[in-house]
Amino acid sequence: MSKVVNTSGKRKTAIARATLREGKGRVRINSVPLEIYGTELSRMKISEPLLLVPGVLDEIDATIDVYGGGYMGQAEAVRTALSRGIVEWHNDPKIKDIFLEYDRTLVVNDSRQKEAKKPHGRGARKKFQKSYR
Repeated sequence: MSKVVNTSGKRKTAIARATLREGKGRVRINSVPLEIYGTELSRMKISEPLLLVPGVLDEIDATIDVYGGGYMGQAEAVRTALSRGIVEWHNDPKIKDIFLEYDRTLVVNDSRQKEAKKPHGRGARKKFQKSYR
């Protein structure tokens, strides 16, 4: 039986679910290879855990499904799911320490959410003008 690791990552309203299994080092996001996924900025964001620990995915295939949120929230959710999967697969505290030292959100979900809109205004804090005349 081959080893399989399932992890997830969240950012704002984006949710990413990663499945890591033995393979040839391929990373696919919504069935699209990482090399051609999204914009260059989002690709760079997603590949951060792979650059911090080179050769970490050489014999692992990562399949990631992501939905919700915008393209940058999705990219950050994917990188969290991928990092968690790498840490869980290798079970090496050194890798986790490298990730935490670089950026805590690689291993821990960013819990910040959009503040709810309130009445008498355009958004969460901004209020409509008063004139009194």
